Amino acid sequence: MRLVAIGVTAGAFSALFGVGGGIIIVPLLVVAAGFGERPATGTSLAAIGLIALAGTVLYALRGHVEPGHAALVGLPAALGAVGGAALQQRIGTRVLLLGFAALLAVIGVRLLVA
Repeated sequence: MRLVAIGVTAGAFSALFGVGGGIIIVPLLVVAAGFGERPATGTSLAAIGLIALAGTVLYALRGHVEPGHAALVGLPAALGAVGGAALQQRIGTRVLLLGFAALLAVIGVRLLVA
């Protein structure tokens, strides 16, 4: 049931704000579902594909998808994901958790100040 709640939360945040993947799923899988950092990240990436597909279809039905621009962002992002996944396997779990927490804090402060 926790995983279902995490999925609903991630999907809602994704559709509302354009975020919901790693920013929502990873912390919730670690804190609420007891996942380790690496399984949480891998599971999040798999879930993001499904979330993105559902959101894309709904936005496309309303004419709000720019396929060319999506490809210009998505293809390099896919390459970055391969590199990031390879790098993540070489970094200690504690460093990953602290780095992710710092990233979320910086984003939060930036949004509050903007």
